[in-house]
Amino acid sequence: MKKVFDAKYKDFEFEINSFIEAYDSSGEQIKDERNKLKLFRLNNEILNIKSFKIPNLINQIVYKCFRKSKAQRSFEHAIKLLKFGIGTPQPVAYYESSSIFFFKRSYYISKQLEYDLTYRELIKDFDYPDHEKILRAFIRFTFNLHEKGIHFLDHSPGNTLIKLNNGDYKFYLVDLNRMHFETMDFVVRIKNFSRLTKHESMVEVMSDEYAKCINKDYDIVFNLMWKSTKSFRNKIERKKRLKSLFKF
Repeated sequence: MKKVFDAKYKDFEFEINSFIEAYDSSGEQIKDERNKLKLFRLNNEILNIKSFKIPNLINQIVYKCFRKSKAQRSFEHAIKLLKFGIGTPQPVAYYESSSIFFFKRSYYISKQLEYDLTYRELIKDFDYPDHEKILRAFIRFTFNLHEKGIHFLDHSPGNTLIKLNNGDYKFYLVDLNRMHFETMDFVVRIKNFSRLTKHESMVEVMSDEYAKCINKDYDIVFNLMWKSTKSFRNKIERKKRLKSLFKF
């Protein structure tokens, strides 16, 4: 088992080892889809441990020999984000298990973050208090990501946690394994919004705020953002139709 710790948590290796060893039978489960999320208490803190599923056979070889694991990338990206002043739960460690030739399971461990909502609530509830203020603050946060060369490939509704903080909104990124650190041109920046909503009214507000940030004409920003959004939605619908067809 490979283990890498943040310096603050190295002294707790024994306790964290016990969490990993008993992961399948203990901890408070908070998610069970493709990957599992469980909470464990470490003294006065709560740790969030994400278990990535075992990859298919080809990817077991790829992750063993050629590519960093999702857990390692999540850990390293979190450290980079904090250095850039971008909010994300405090990284604690990552673990990887493998055989001689094949990669198996991996775990990313972070400090559990208490938050008020995710971006998803803004999509579901248009009457959420200060809906537009939060949305515009989120767009300024995204502009800040882009200015710092942070291309968050999984910029989707469930991957930004929000603390209201009496109107001083704070945003925290999670699910960090798919991220590039690069200079982003205008088209790439606007396409980064395509996963965030299907509602044209929200895209209008997002475009208006981003146009102000980047000093571009609103129509140019909106037309590209709405086109990118519709293209992504069409792609999702095509996938659903294909899945239904194959199931039938």
